[in-house]
Amino acid sequence: MLHILALSRSAVLVRHWFEINLDDASMEHGARVELRELAKPPHRGSESAAQVISADRPLWRADIFDRLADRAGGFGAAHYHPGFSGNEPHARTWDPALTADPWGWLGDQLAGRAGAPGGASGRLDPEDAAELRGLAADVVTLAQRFAPARCGSSAECFRLTRDARETVLLMVELLREPGMLDADWVRPWTTAAA
Repeated sequence: MLHILALSRSAVLVRHWFEINLDDASMEHGARVELRELAKPPHRGSESAAQVISADRPLWRADIFDRLADRAGGFGAAHYHPGFSGNEPHARTWDPALTADPWGWLGDQLAGRAGAPGGASGRLDPEDAAELRGLAADVVTLAQRFAPARCGSSAECFRLTRDARETVLLMVELLREPGMLDADWVRPWTTAAA
């Protein structure tokens, strides 16, 4: 399940995400909030024709995650990516404020109160950033629906991320220590019909 809030030149994507660490096969899940630039394709058809909307180039991402092996709600894997090189995220950035108060931190980032030049709203067109400030609380409320503690089983995690099945299968394929993987937990992704 993916929610997209389109502004004029950018969009906010909010969803539940599931991830497998390629080194040790540990698993993480929780809310993912991403800012993307809206591509501007040429107008098609008549003045009434539906137009393509494409949230393409990633600008910023927050992953408000727990590790499955940890206490739910501890946010020990919560991190963010202040930027991207093309489609690839920069290295994870850890912030104690994010772990201590993930929803407050997220609201501050979206509203531009974080003060850091790489903050979420600092990546946007000024008019979109102003609009996002007014929507920050709504985005946080939506992201809380995908909090790790609200997903207590692999079946629920799969239901929320079934559209990302190919990505999960790629993670499984690229594991450096495949024997460490909890095959029971990932079974919904590995056995679902394509």
